[in-house]
Amino acid sequence: MKYYIISGEASGDLHGSNLIRELKHKDPKAEIRGWGGDLMQAQGMTLVTHFRDLAFMGFIEVLFNLKTILGNIKRCKKDIQAFSPDVLILIDYPGFNMRIARWAKKQNIPVHYYIAPQAWAWKENRVKDIRRDVKALYVILPFEEEFFGQRGCPVHFVGHPLRDALLNKPGVYEDQFRSKYNLDKRPIIALLPGSRKQEISAMLPTMAKMADKFKDYQFIVAGAPSIELSFYQQLIDLSKIQVVTRDTYSILSVAHAAMVTSGTATLETALLNVPQVVCYKGHWLSYHIAKRIIKLSYISLVNLILDAPAVPELIQDQFNERTLMDHLAHLLSPQGRSAQLKAYDQLLEKLGPLGASKRVVTLIFEHTQ
Repeated sequence: MKYYIISGEASGDLHGSNLIRELKHKDPKAEIRGWGGDLMQAQGMTLVTHFRDLAFMGFIEVLFNLKTILGNIKRCKKDIQAFSPDVLILIDYPGFNMRIARWAKKQNIPVHYYIAPQAWAWKENRVKDIRRDVKALYVILPFEEEFFGQRGCPVHFVGHPLRDALLNKPGVYEDQFRSKYNLDKRPIIALLPGSRKQEISAMLPTMAKMADKFKDYQFIVAGAPSIELSFYQQLIDLSKIQVVTRDTYSILSVAHAAMVTSGTATLETALLNVPQVVCYKGHWLSYHIAKRIIKLSYISLVNLILDAPAVPELIQDQFNERTLMDHLAHLLSPQGRSAQLKAYDQLLEKLGPLGASKRVVTLIFEHTQ
Protein backbone atom coordinates (compact mmCIF):
# COMPACT_ATOMS: atom_id res chain seq x y z
CA MET A 1 0.00 0.00 0.00
CA LYS A 2 0.92 3.66 -0.32
CA TYR A 3 1.12 5.78 2.82
CA TYR A 4 1.44 9.55 3.16
CA ILE A 5 2.54 10.74 6.62
CA ILE A 6 2.66 14.31 7.96
CA SER A 7 4.56 15.37 11.07
CA GLY A 8 5.51 18.97 11.79
CA GLU A 9 7.96 18.88 14.70
CA ALA A 10 10.82 16.95 16.31
CA SER A 11 8.68 14.79 18.61
CA GLY A 12 6.43 13.82 15.71
CA ASP A 13 9.50 12.90 13.67
CA LEU A 14 10.53 10.47 16.43
CA HIS A 15 7.11 8.87 16.72
CA GLY A 16 6.72 8.86 12.94
CA SER A 17 10.01 7.03 12.51
CA ASN A 18 8.94 4.28 14.91
CA LEU A 19 5.59 4.05 13.14
CA ILE A 20 7.31 3.66 9.75
CA ARG A 21 9.50 0.88 11.15
CA GLU A 22 6.40 -1.02 12.24
CA LEU A 23 4.62 -0.30 8.95
CA LYS A 24 7.49 -1.85 7.03
CA HIS A 25 7.40 -4.95 9.22
CA LYS A 26 3.70 -5.35 8.52
CA ASP A 27 3.85 -4.27 4.87
CA PRO A 28 7.37 -4.83 3.40
CA LYS A 29 6.30 -3.37 0.05
CA ALA A 30 4.98 -0.15 1.60
CA GLU A 31 5.56 3.06 -0.34
CA ILE A 32 5.89 5.92 2.15
CA ARG A 33 6.07 9.62 1.36
CA GLY A 34 5.53 12.63 3.57
CA TRP A 35 6.55 15.61 5.67
CA GLY A 36 8.73 15.10 8.73
CA GLY A 37 12.41 14.98 9.59
CA ASP A 38 15.68 13.09 9.47
CA LEU A 39 14.45 10.16 11.58
CA MET A 40 11.46 9.45 9.35
CA GLN A 41 13.66 9.76 6.27
CA ALA A 42 16.19 7.35 7.78
CA GLN A 43 13.42 4.73 8.08
CA GLY A 44 12.80 4.95 4.34
CA MET A 45 10.20 7.68 3.91
CA THR A 46 10.60 9.95 0.87
CA LEU A 47 10.89 13.32 2.60
CA VAL A 48 9.02 16.13 0.83
CA THR A 49 9.42 18.91 3.41
CA HIS A 50 11.46 19.04 6.64
CA PHE A 51 9.72 20.09 9.85
CA ARG A 52 12.34 22.80 10.46
CA ASP A 53 10.66 24.76 7.65
CA LEU A 54 7.28 24.54 9.40
CA ALA A 55 8.21 25.62 12.94
CA PHE A 56 5.86 28.49 13.76
CA MET A 57 4.33 28.61 17.23
CA GLY A 58 2.15 31.08 19.15
CA PHE A 59 -0.82 33.11 17.97
CA ILE A 60 1.13 36.20 16.90
CA GLU A 61 3.96 34.24 15.28
CA VAL A 62 1.49 32.21 13.22
CA LEU A 63 -0.29 35.40 12.15
CA PHE A 64 2.98 36.95 10.93
CA ASN A 65 3.76 33.80 8.91
CA LEU A 66 0.24 33.06 7.68
CA LYS A 67 1.10 33.46 3.99
CA THR A 68 3.90 30.89 4.29
CA ILE A 69 1.69 28.47 6.24
CA LEU A 70 -1.17 28.68 3.72
CA GLY A 71 1.33 28.17 0.90
CA ASN A 72 2.65 25.04 2.63
CA ILE A 73 -0.87 23.65 3.01
CA LYS A 74 -1.60 24.22 -0.68
CA ARG A 75 1.68 22.56 -1.67
CA CYS A 76 1.00 19.61 0.63
CA LYS A 77 -2.46 18.99 -0.83
CA LYS A 78 -1.02 19.03 -4.34
CA ASP A 79 1.67 16.51 -3.39
CA ILE A 80 -0.80 14.17 -1.69
CA GLN A 81 -3.05 14.28 -4.72
CA ALA A 82 -0.15 13.44 -7.05
CA PHE A 83 0.97 10.53 -4.82
CA SER A 84 -2.61 9.21 -4.41
CA PRO A 85 -2.06 7.31 -1.12
CA ASP A 86 -4.21 4.48 0.20
CA VAL A 87 -3.85 5.89 3.71
CA LEU A 88 -3.09 9.35 5.08
CA ILE A 89 -1.50 9.32 8.56
CA LEU A 90 -1.40 12.62 10.45
CA ILE A 91 0.82 12.94 13.52
CA ASP A 92 -0.06 15.69 16.02
CA TYR A 93 0.58 19.22 14.53
CA PRO A 94 -3.14 20.09 14.54
CA GLY A 95 -3.11 23.64 13.11
CA PHE A 96 -1.80 22.21 9.85
CA ASN A 97 -3.05 18.64 9.95
CA MET A 98 -6.70 19.39 10.73
CA ARG A 99 -6.91 21.46 7.53
CA ILE A 100 -5.38 18.59 5.57
CA ALA A 101 -7.81 16.12 7.17
CA ARG A 102 -10.83 18.15 6.11
CA TRP A 103 -9.58 18.34 2.53
CA ALA A 104 -8.58 14.65 2.43
CA LYS A 105 -12.05 13.55 3.58
CA LYS A 106 -13.52 15.32 0.55
CA GLN A 107 -11.02 13.47 -1.67
CA ASN A 108 -12.12 10.13 -0.17
CA ILE A 109 -8.64 9.53 1.28
CA PRO A 110 -8.88 7.60 4.60
CA VAL A 111 -7.48 9.75 7.42
CA HIS A 112 -5.80 8.16 10.45
CA TYR A 113 -4.82 10.63 13.18
CA TYR A 114 -2.03 9.60 15.58
CA ILE A 115 -1.51 11.73 18.71
CA ALA A 116 -4.70 13.73 19.03
CA PRO A 117 -5.14 17.50 18.95
CA GLN A 118 -5.45 18.71 22.54
CA ALA A 119 -9.13 19.55 22.22
CA TRP A 120 -9.49 18.82 25.95
CA ALA A 121 -7.31 21.91 26.58
CA TRP A 122 -8.69 24.35 24.02
CA LYS A 123 -10.51 24.47 20.69
CA GLU A 124 -13.03 21.82 21.69
CA ASN A 125 -14.78 22.61 18.40
CA ARG A 126 -12.08 20.46 16.79
CA VAL A 127 -13.93 17.42 18.15
CA LYS A 128 -16.71 17.75 15.57
CA ASP A 129 -14.07 18.10 12.84
CA ILE A 130 -12.35 14.93 14.03
CA ARG A 131 -15.68 13.12 14.18
CA ARG A 132 -16.44 14.22 10.60
CA ASP A 133 -13.04 13.89 8.91
CA VAL A 134 -11.04 11.18 10.71
CA LYS A 135 -11.56 7.46 10.17
CA ALA A 136 -9.63 6.50 13.33
CA LEU A 137 -8.03 8.50 16.13
CA TYR A 138 -5.13 7.01 18.10
CA VAL A 139 -4.58 8.70 21.48
CA ILE A 140 -1.58 8.39 23.77
CA LEU A 141 -2.74 9.95 27.04
CA PRO A 142 -4.90 7.86 29.38
CA PHE A 143 -7.68 10.43 29.85
CA GLU A 144 -8.09 11.14 26.13
CA GLU A 145 -9.96 7.94 25.27
CA GLU A 146 -12.87 8.88 27.54
CA PHE A 147 -12.84 12.53 26.42
CA PHE A 148 -13.03 11.78 22.68
CA GLY A 149 -15.12 8.62 23.06
CA GLN A 150 -17.86 10.43 24.97
CA ARG A 151 -18.03 12.92 22.10
CA GLY A 152 -18.54 10.28 19.42
CA CYS A 153 -15.04 10.07 17.94
CA PRO A 154 -13.64 6.73 16.64
CA VAL A 155 -10.92 6.63 19.30
CA HIS A 156 -8.35 4.05 20.42
CA PHE A 157 -5.97 4.42 23.37
CA VAL A 158 -2.65 2.90 22.24
CA GLY A 159 -0.30 3.82 25.10
CA HIS A 160 2.47 6.39 24.95
CA PRO A 161 5.11 5.86 22.21
CA LEU A 162 7.85 7.41 24.34
CA ARG A 163 7.89 4.27 26.45
CA ASP A 164 8.97 2.28 23.39
CA ALA A 165 11.40 4.94 22.16
CA LEU A 166 13.18 5.00 25.50
CA LEU A 167 13.15 1.23 25.87
CA ASN A 168 14.88 0.89 22.48
CA LYS A 169 17.51 3.56 23.06
CA PRO A 170 21.11 2.34 23.23
CA GLY A 171 22.74 2.02 26.64
CA VAL A 172 24.87 4.90 27.91
CA TYR A 173 28.05 4.50 29.93
CA GLU A 174 28.67 7.65 31.92
CA ASP A 175 32.47 7.44 31.81
CA GLN A 176 32.40 7.09 28.01
CA PHE A 177 29.95 9.97 27.70
CA ARG A 178 32.12 12.25 29.83
CA SER A 179 35.20 11.28 27.87
CA LYS A 180 33.49 11.79 24.50
CA TYR A 181 32.53 15.38 25.35
CA ASN A 182 35.57 16.25 27.52
CA LEU A 183 33.51 16.65 30.69
CA ASP A 184 34.87 16.73 34.23
CA LYS A 185 33.56 14.79 37.23
CA ARG A 186 30.97 17.32 38.42
CA PRO A 187 27.30 16.24 38.29
CA ILE A 188 25.55 17.24 35.06
CA ILE A 189 22.53 19.52 34.73
CA ALA A 190 20.79 19.28 31.36
CA LEU A 191 19.27 22.29 29.60
CA LEU A 192 16.47 21.47 27.15
CA PRO A 193 15.41 24.85 25.71
CA GLY A 194 13.24 23.47 22.88
CA SER A 195 13.61 22.75 19.19
CA ARG A 196 12.47 26.03 17.60
CA LYS A 197 14.61 29.14 17.35
CA GLN A 198 12.02 31.44 18.89
CA GLU A 199 11.58 29.30 22.01
CA ILE A 200 15.33 28.69 22.35
CA SER A 201 15.91 32.45 22.23
CA ALA A 202 13.29 32.96 24.94
CA MET A 203 14.42 30.15 27.24
CA LEU A 204 18.13 29.49 26.95
CA PRO A 205 19.74 32.75 28.18
CA THR A 206 17.92 32.55 31.54
CA MET A 207 18.60 28.82 31.90
CA ALA A 208 22.29 29.41 31.14
CA LYS A 209 22.63 31.93 33.96
CA MET A 210 22.33 29.05 36.42
CA ALA A 211 25.85 27.93 35.48
CA ASP A 212 27.27 30.85 37.47
CA LYS A 213 24.96 30.12 40.43
CA PHE A 214 25.72 26.39 40.75
CA LYS A 215 29.43 26.04 40.10
CA ASP A 216 29.61 22.59 41.65
CA TYR A 217 27.69 21.34 38.61
CA GLN A 218 28.36 21.40 34.87
CA PHE A 219 25.67 22.39 32.38
CA ILE A 220 25.00 20.86 28.95
CA VAL A 221 22.51 22.09 26.37
CA ALA A 222 20.65 19.40 24.44
CA GLY A 223 20.85 21.05 21.03
CA ALA A 224 18.12 20.62 18.43
CA PRO A 225 19.43 18.73 15.39
CA SER A 226 17.95 21.28 12.99
CA ILE A 227 19.63 24.29 14.69
CA GLU A 228 23.19 25.30 13.82
CA LEU A 229 25.78 25.75 16.59
CA SER A 230 26.33 29.41 15.64
CA PHE A 231 22.76 30.17 16.73
CA TYR A 232 23.48 28.92 20.27
CA GLN A 233 26.74 30.85 20.26
CA GLN A 234 24.78 34.10 19.94
CA LEU A 235 22.84 33.29 23.13
CA ILE A 236 25.33 31.73 25.58
CA ASP A 237 29.02 31.49 26.37
CA LEU A 238 30.10 28.18 24.84
CA SER A 239 33.30 28.20 26.92
CA LYS A 240 31.12 27.71 30.03
CA ILE A 241 28.27 25.60 28.67
CA GLN A 242 28.63 22.93 26.01
CA VAL A 243 26.00 22.28 23.33
CA VAL A 244 25.57 18.63 22.35
CA THR A 245 23.29 17.79 19.42
CA ARG A 246 21.64 14.52 18.39
CA ASP A 247 22.31 12.97 21.80
CA THR A 248 19.51 14.18 24.07
CA TYR A 249 18.70 10.77 25.55
CA SER A 250 22.36 10.23 26.42
CA ILE A 251 22.51 13.62 28.12
CA LEU A 252 19.41 12.85 30.17
CA SER A 253 20.68 9.36 30.97
CA VAL A 254 23.67 10.85 32.79
CA ALA A 255 22.05 14.06 34.09
CA HIS A 256 21.47 14.71 37.77
CA ALA A 257 18.72 17.26 37.05
CA ALA A 258 17.26 19.26 34.16
CA MET A 259 15.62 22.50 33.14
CA VAL A 260 13.10 21.72 30.41
CA THR A 261 10.95 23.82 28.10
CA SER A 262 7.34 22.64 28.32
CA GLY A 263 6.43 20.02 25.71
CA THR A 264 7.11 16.36 25.03
CA ALA A 265 10.58 16.77 26.54
CA THR A 266 9.08 17.05 30.03
CA LEU A 267 7.71 13.53 29.70
CA GLU A 268 10.96 12.19 28.18
CA THR A 269 12.86 13.66 31.14
CA ALA A 270 10.48 12.06 33.62
CA LEU A 271 10.65 8.65 31.96
CA LEU A 272 14.44 8.81 32.17
CA ASN A 273 14.04 9.49 35.90
CA VAL A 274 15.65 12.95 35.88
CA PRO A 275 14.22 15.54 38.31
CA GLN A 276 13.26 18.70 36.43
CA VAL A 277 12.05 22.28 36.50
CA VAL A 278 9.58 22.94 33.68
CA CYS A 279 9.87 26.34 32.02
CA TYR A 280 7.87 28.29 29.47
CA LYS A 281 7.96 31.83 28.10
CA GLY A 282 6.39 33.03 24.86
CA HIS A 283 5.46 36.26 23.14
CA TRP A 284 3.58 38.33 25.76
CA LEU A 285 0.48 38.74 23.58
CA SER A 286 0.39 35.07 22.58
CA TYR A 287 0.66 34.14 26.25
CA HIS A 288 -2.21 36.39 27.34
CA ILE A 289 -4.43 35.15 24.53
CA ALA A 290 -3.64 31.54 25.47
CA LYS A 291 -4.25 32.22 29.16
CA ARG A 292 -7.80 33.28 28.39
CA ILE A 293 -8.78 30.34 26.21
CA ILE A 294 -6.79 27.32 27.43
CA LYS A 295 -8.63 25.37 30.14
CA LEU A 296 -5.77 23.65 31.98
CA SER A 297 -4.45 23.64 35.52
CA TYR A 298 -0.96 22.61 34.32
CA ILE A 299 1.15 22.92 31.18
CA SER A 300 3.60 20.02 31.56
CA LEU A 301 2.58 16.54 30.44
CA VAL A 302 3.87 15.11 33.71
CA ASN A 303 1.48 17.18 35.82
CA LEU A 304 -1.41 16.83 33.35
CA ILE A 305 -1.24 13.03 33.40
CA LEU A 306 -0.83 12.86 37.17
CA ASP A 307 -3.33 15.69 37.70
CA ALA A 308 -1.02 17.02 40.41
CA PRO A 309 1.87 19.53 40.69
CA ALA A 310 4.59 16.86 40.67
CA VAL A 311 7.11 19.07 38.85
CA PRO A 312 7.43 22.86 39.27
CA GLU A 313 6.20 24.97 36.34
CA LEU A 314 7.71 28.40 35.82
CA ILE A 315 5.49 30.18 33.30
CA GLN A 316 6.04 33.56 31.64
CA ASP A 317 6.93 36.16 34.36
CA GLN A 318 7.62 33.38 36.88
CA PHE A 319 10.39 32.20 34.59
CA ASN A 320 13.16 34.50 35.79
CA GLU A 321 16.65 34.15 37.20
CA ARG A 322 15.66 34.40 40.88
CA THR A 323 12.75 31.95 40.76
CA LEU A 324 14.59 29.46 38.59
CA MET A 325 17.56 29.51 40.97
CA ASP A 326 15.30 28.83 43.97
CA HIS A 327 13.50 25.93 42.32
CA LEU A 328 16.69 24.39 40.98
CA ALA A 329 18.26 24.58 44.44
CA HIS A 330 15.25 22.74 45.92
CA LEU A 331 15.41 20.15 43.15
CA LEU A 332 19.05 19.44 43.94
CA SER A 333 18.25 18.86 47.64
CA PRO A 334 17.59 15.27 48.80
CA GLN A 335 14.00 16.17 49.71
CA GLY A 336 13.16 17.83 46.39
CA ARG A 337 14.79 15.08 44.35
CA SER A 338 13.09 12.26 46.26
CA ALA A 339 9.60 13.78 45.89
CA GLN A 340 9.87 13.98 42.10
CA LEU A 341 11.27 10.50 41.66
CA LYS A 342 8.40 9.10 43.73
CA ALA A 343 5.89 10.91 41.48
CA TYR A 344 7.58 9.45 38.39
CA ASP A 345 6.77 5.94 39.61
CA GLN A 346 3.06 6.83 39.58
CA LEU A 347 3.42 8.39 36.12
CA LEU A 348 4.72 5.17 34.56
CA GLU A 349 1.68 3.25 35.81
CA LYS A 350 -0.67 5.67 34.02
CA LEU A 351 1.01 5.66 30.60
CA GLY A 352 -0.34 2.36 29.37
CA PRO A 353 1.44 -0.69 27.95
CA LEU A 354 4.46 -0.86 25.67
CA GLY A 355 3.98 -1.29 21.93
CA ALA A 356 2.14 1.91 20.92
CA SER A 357 3.52 2.09 17.36
CA LYS A 358 2.82 -1.59 16.67
CA ARG A 359 -0.69 -1.18 18.06
CA VAL A 360 -1.37 1.80 15.75
CA VAL A 361 -0.18 -0.09 12.68
CA THR A 362 -2.34 -3.11 13.57
CA LEU A 363 -5.39 -0.86 13.93
CA ILE A 364 -4.67 0.92 10.64
CA PHE A 365 -4.65 -2.43 8.87
CA GLU A 366 -7.87 -3.47 10.58
CA HIS A 367 -9.54 -0.27 9.37
CA THR A 368 -8.31 -0.69 5.79
CA GLN A 369 -9.52 -4.26 5.27
